Amino acid sequence: MTFPRKSIGLLRTSLSRRIVLQAGAAVTGMVDASLSSARTSPGRITRSARATPGNAQHGITVRLTVNGTAREVEIDTRTTLLDLLREHLHLSGTKKGCDHGQCGACTILIGGRRVLSCLSLAASHDGAEITTIEGLAQGGHLHPMQQAFVDHDGFQCGYCTPGQICSAIGMLAEWKAGWPSLVTMEQTERHPHLDIADLRERMAGNLCRCSAYPNITAAILDVAEHSA
Repeated sequence: MTFPRKSIGLLRTSLSRRIVLQAGAAVTGMVDASLSSARTSPGRITRSARATPGNAQHGITVRLTVNGTAREVEIDTRTTLLDLLREHLHLSGTKKGCDHGQCGACTILIGGRRVLSCLSLAASHDGAEITTIEGLAQGGHLHPMQQAFVDHDGFQCGYCTPGQICSAIGMLAEWKAGWPSLVTMEQTERHPHLDIADLRERMAGNLCRCSAYPNITAAILDVAEHSA
């Protein structure tokens, strides 16, 4: 008995597809078995076992002092300081604005210096001393910069206020230490008082979408004058 030439071609195609599918299933089974063995084999458990669910291969423990309290947190190595503060330590005062380092709403203080927490990996600050807006008040009394913002109504919606206040505190420390700005580099001598042009240049990285800049400026100048 002979098959038509067309039927023989179809039979060959069917056999070829069957062989390919069977070979693929065999390879998949071998890979699954290897992965299962790797998960359960002794000696393969490392510090990644302490990672957050879904990111087991990227786990690390960081130790920080936040607002005077020692904290130890298990995080993914890709976690930013901003997400560590908000999602792990539940310190929601530090705001996530643009999440690209352009608005300043996430500004915190590390060792007294202002830092954009959305651009800083928490893993790179192991052992750091961090101050957020929640840690500025002491003994039930507002920090002078916080009080000045209240006195001069330096906020409207308030979303940028934590970053503005932390940045202002760090900025005044820089100014008192004699750090130059684009304005002071053009001056022939250092002025004993912080002028508005210098202040605006130094605070340019903190945006207020409500445009409360005049009141923010007044608050910072008030603190600068009384703390000089």
